[in-house]
Amino acid sequence: MNPASGSGTKPEVTATASGILPFASAANAMSAIQPHVMRTMDDVDTLVRQAAAGDPAAFRTLFARHKSDVARLVYRMLNAPADLEDVVQEVFVQVFRSLKDFRGQSKFSTWLHRVTVNVVLMHRRSARSRPVLTEELPGELVADDGQTLPDEDVDRLERMRAFQRLLAKLADKKRVVFVLHELEGMTPSEIADVVGAPVLTVRTRLFYARRELEAMLSEEPTLAPLATAASEPSTPSTRRPHSAKEGTR
Repeated sequence: MNPASGSGTKPEVTATASGILPFASAANAMSAIQPHVMRTMDDVDTLVRQAAAGDPAAFRTLFARHKSDVARLVYRMLNAPADLEDVVQEVFVQVFRSLKDFRGQSKFSTWLHRVTVNVVLMHRRSARSRPVLTEELPGELVADDGQTLPDEDVDRLERMRAFQRLLAKLADKKRVVFVLHELEGMTPSEIADVVGAPVLTVRTRLFYARRELEAMLSEEPTLAPLATAASEPSTPSTRRPHSAKEGTR
């Protein structure tokens, strides 16, 4: 099995992530999970140049366009819903301060992901010394009329919390690449630009993140069935052929 290939791990962990996580945020941030409106690169470049030059309207437009995407990424990485809005605000404070240094060597969205990841990691480091007193419910699971949530929503909420607890146990570098790849849909080369590491390193971190999550599934009762499925031998129809050439990558 080749860590650098990013393959070889059964799909249960990835299925868990895609099935129970995209989260909805506690503060309407997860209204972000909507089809993206296609915009030209020239439009984005123009807005970035104008915002960097001090145009408040251009910065407000960038904020409006990207706040939901930033909030979704923060929510998935942070495991602290109560801090979501504060961290999102800090991300855009950093964007405002650093926009003049953006040289366009990567896409604006890639640069914004990099800023977001750095802010989240700094917040996590500072939060480790603070107790977590409460955990808020994601907004999409709170009934508008105050009624008890349906059983399936309660079950889904607990699976979300359980998977978040497992993600929180991963080392920061592994968690970042897992979230960006499996939940945000970024390619290893895009992640490499965000985290400032070679693609091979990104693939290796992703491989070990998947393997560690798979090993931890049994620790959470709501995810234990996935652990059982992951331990079953793959059938010939689903096992990926593994060539000698692959092993040398």
